[in-house]
Amino acid sequence: MKNITVTVPDDVYRAARIAAAERDRSVSALVTDYLVELAQRHSEFSRRLDLQHKVQAQIVEFSAQRLTRDEIHDRAVR
Repeated sequence: MKNITVTVPDDVYRAARIAAAERDRSVSALVTDYLVELAQRHSEFSRRLDLQHKVQAQIVEFSAQRLTRDEIHDRAVR
């Protein structure tokens, strides 16, 4: 586990201490929880972005099958 040093304004630290105490946690634990959540969200976003690119790469037929304006409005003559 790595240690980090963070500088925050006094009022922010005070509010964080109060929030941590209300949750029966330390400020360090709150920061750790936040960073873990942030990393998981980034990981999930990356996973979904990769999946999107894979799906888009498989879609090759749509652009080739588009009808021209004339083909759309062409009507059979009876």
